[in-house]
Amino acid sequence: MPLYTITCKSASTKSQLTNMQGNKLLLHIFTLFVFLGATSSSPENGSNSKQVYIVYMGAADSSNASLRNDHAQLLNAVLRRNDKALVRNYKHGFSGFAARLSKEEANSIAQKPGVVSVFPDPILKLHTTRSWDFLKYQTHVKIDANPKTLSNSSSSSDVILGILDTGIWPEAASFSEEGMGPVPSRWKGTCVKSSDFNASNCNRKLIGARFYTDPNGEDDDNTPRDSLGHGTHVASTAVGAAVTNASYYGLAAGSAKGGSPESRLAVYRVCSNFGCSGSAILGAFDDAIADGVDVLSLSLGASPGFRPDLTNDPIAIGAFHAVERGIVVACSAGNDGPSSNTVVNDAPWILTVAASTIDRDFQSNVVLGGNKTIKGRAINFSPLSNSAQYPLVYGESSKTNESSLTEARQCHPDSLDASKVKGKIVLCDGRNDEYSTIEIIDTVKTLGGIGLVHITDSNGAIASYYGDFPATVISSKDGATILQYINSSNNPAATILPTTTVLDYKPAPLVPDFSSRGPSTLSSNILKPDIAAPGVNILAAWIESSSDEVPKGRKPSQYNIISGTSMACPHVSGLASTVKARNPTWGPSAIKSAIMTSAIQSDNTKTAITTDSGSVATPYDYGAGEMTTSESLQPGLIYETDTIDYLNFLCYIGLDIATVKVISRTVPDNFSCPKDSSSDLVSNINYPSIAVNFTGKGTVSVSRTVTNVGEEDETVYSPVVEAPSGVKVTLTPDKLQFTKTSKKLSYKVIFSTTLTSLKEDLFGSITWSNARYMVRSPFVLTK
Repeated sequence: MPLYTITCKSASTKSQLTNMQGNKLLLHIFTLFVFLGATSSSPENGSNSKQVYIVYMGAADSSNASLRNDHAQLLNAVLRRNDKALVRNYKHGFSGFAARLSKEEANSIAQKPGVVSVFPDPILKLHTTRSWDFLKYQTHVKIDANPKTLSNSSSSSDVILGILDTGIWPEAASFSEEGMGPVPSRWKGTCVKSSDFNASNCNRKLIGARFYTDPNGEDDDNTPRDSLGHGTHVASTAVGAAVTNASYYGLAAGSAKGGSPESRLAVYRVCSNFGCSGSAILGAFDDAIADGVDVLSLSLGASPGFRPDLTNDPIAIGAFHAVERGIVVACSAGNDGPSSNTVVNDAPWILTVAASTIDRDFQSNVVLGGNKTIKGRAINFSPLSNSAQYPLVYGESSKTNESSLTEARQCHPDSLDASKVKGKIVLCDGRNDEYSTIEIIDTVKTLGGIGLVHITDSNGAIASYYGDFPATVISSKDGATILQYINSSNNPAATILPTTTVLDYKPAPLVPDFSSRGPSTLSSNILKPDIAAPGVNILAAWIESSSDEVPKGRKPSQYNIISGTSMACPHVSGLASTVKARNPTWGPSAIKSAIMTSAIQSDNTKTAITTDSGSVATPYDYGAGEMTTSESLQPGLIYETDTIDYLNFLCYIGLDIATVKVISRTVPDNFSCPKDSSSDLVSNINYPSIAVNFTGKGTVSVSRTVTNVGEEDETVYSPVVEAPSGVKVTLTPDKLQFTKTSKKLSYKVIFSTTLTSLKEDLFGSITWSNARYMVRSPFVLTK
C-alpha cells in the first residue's frame, strides 16, 4: 500500500539516486526508488480503500495540546473510529497530521475550515577529500584573511546542521567529538534509542538522531542507523571532522573533511529501502524546528514527472516553515538533466543546488598492441597485466547466427558467440544504446570474456565502479581509433589498466549531464537552480560494506565515491553552516544571498564553465555559478528576501489571501494580495538573481534592495552590466552610495529591447563592486 500525506492550510521526474560507481547496493536502491516514484503518487483503486494522507493546516500558533485536539476533532468529524487512523501529528513548526483514510474521507476533510490541503503521502527519492580543497582556490577576488571573520578560535561552533536522509553510521571517524566543546544549551533535540542505536552513539559532534516509522509497516528497520550509506556520506561531506589517510581502496587518497567541521550534526532518518515518505519528511521538519537546528540539508526530492503544487509538496511546506523561523534549507536540484525544466525543490525559500565536477579524475586506460594508450574513465581494480597481451575482439565480429549486427556491436544479451568471446577483451559500442555498462559487463562475463571496453559518451565526467572486472569507458572518438587498430591488425591485443587517480584535472568545474536544469516549472520568474557545487565522484564516509562489494583481498572501505546532486547539496549546506557561524545574526536569505552573489563562472583554465557536452554553461545549468568558500563569508552586499516577499509570491502564483493567512504565522493584519496578482510580479521579489518574462514586451523593470554588510560603512558601489546582444539594461541610480545611516539602498533595473521577439531565453548579469567586493546577480529574459 502506498503512503500518502494530509496537510492543513499554511505556507517537487525522473530524479534518481545517481550511483556513478555501479555499487550493487545503490543500484538496488535506484531501481526500487524509480519504481516507488512511479507508483506512489496515485491512490489505490476504490474510494473506500485506506491509505495514508497528509492534512496540512498551515502555521502552528496554538499550544501543542490544543493542536492535537484540533486534529482529533477533524478526524472524528469524518470517521466513526479513528483510534488507528492517526499516523503522525505535526505541531511544532506547522499544524497538520498524517492519517490512514479513504479517498472520500480525505475529500471530506479537505472541505473543512482551516485545512490548506489534503494529499496522498508521496514517496520521494534520494537524489570529500579533494572537493573542499579545490573550492578553496576557486575565487575571483583576493580577500585578505581577517582573523575575526575568517577563523574561529574554537574548534567547535554552536551552529547545528540537520540532515534529512537515510540516517547515520555513528562509528565513522568523521563524526568524532574530539576537540568539540559542550553541546549548545539551546539544543532541544534527542538521541532516540533503538535495538542497534543508543544515547552513547551521540556525542558532542553528533548531538541528535531521530527516525520515523513506516506507517504501512513495509520498513521495520526502526533505527537512526544508516543501512544504505547515503546519509552517512552526505553528513560527512557537510560537517565531517578531518580524517587523515582516507581513501577508497587507495583511490582519492588524502585527508577527508567536511565543509564545516566545527559545526554540530543532527540526523533525521526519513528514508529507507522503500524510499522517503512525505509524512516522515514533514515529521522531521516539524521536529527539527522544535529541536533548534540552524541549517537543514535535504539530498532528496520528487521526480519531474511528479510535480505537486506547493501546498501538496512536503519539502516546500516544511521548508517554508523552517525558513520562516530562521533556518536555512538547502536541497538538491535533482538528477534528471540535461533536459530543461527538470529542476525540483525550486520554491524560492529553498537554496536549490546543482552539481559540478572537481579537478580530479579516475582513469582506467586501455593499452593497445604497440603500446598505444587510449584514455578510459572508470573505477576498477583490474588484475590484468600492464602489457597488451590479451586478445581484443569487436562485438560485431563475435555475433551469433541469430543476432543482428547492431545487437552484436552493442553486445546485447544473447547476441555474442561464447567461442569468439571467451578469454578476450571485448569492444562494445554503447552509443545510443539502452543497456548500461554494468549490464554489458554481465553479458561479457557470462560468456567468459575477461574485459570490456565500452564506447559511450553518456557517462560524461563520471567514473563508474566496476569492481574487480577490467572494464572501462571511452569516448566515441577513441572508440574509432581502437576499431581502426582492430581492423588493421592480424592479432589485435590490448590490456585494461587498473584505475589511477589524476589530480589537477582540467577543465574543472564542469556541469555534468545528470544535474537537473532550469527553468523552474513552478515559476519561470524565479531563476533556478540557485548555485552549483561539487557532486561528481565525491569521497566521503560510508557504512560497513557487505563482503560482495569489496574487491578481492581487501577489507571493507570506510569511504565511498559516489555522484549526484545529493553530493552537491551538503557542500552548500556545509558552507551555509560556516557562513552562519561567522555571521550569527544573519537570516536564511542573507546567507543564501552571500553564497549566490559570490559564485564564480570560470573554470581552472580561466575560461567560462562548460557542460559535459562542451557547451558554455548558463544559469539554467548552474544558477549563479560555482560556490566559493571565502568570498561568501564577506559578500559586501546582501539581498534579504523577507517573509512578505514569500507571501506575495504565494499570492502571485494564485493562492487567495485566506489561504495565505493560514499558511504563515507572521502575516501582518494589513497584508492583502495585490489586486492584479500575476506571475510576472514574481520578478520583483527581492531575490539575488533576476528572471523576467519578456514575451510581448519591449520594456520591463524590476526593483531590488541591497544591504551593506561590508567592513566600511561609507562606500560607493558601481555597476558592471553584461547584457545579451539586442538588450539594453539601465540601472537607476547608477551608483549605490552607502553611509553610516544608509545601510539599505534600492535600485531599479530597466530591460529594453528593439527585438520583435525572443527566439530563445537570454542571459546576462549585473555586478555591483567597490574596491573590495564584487556582488553579482545573474539575470534571464524568458521568451
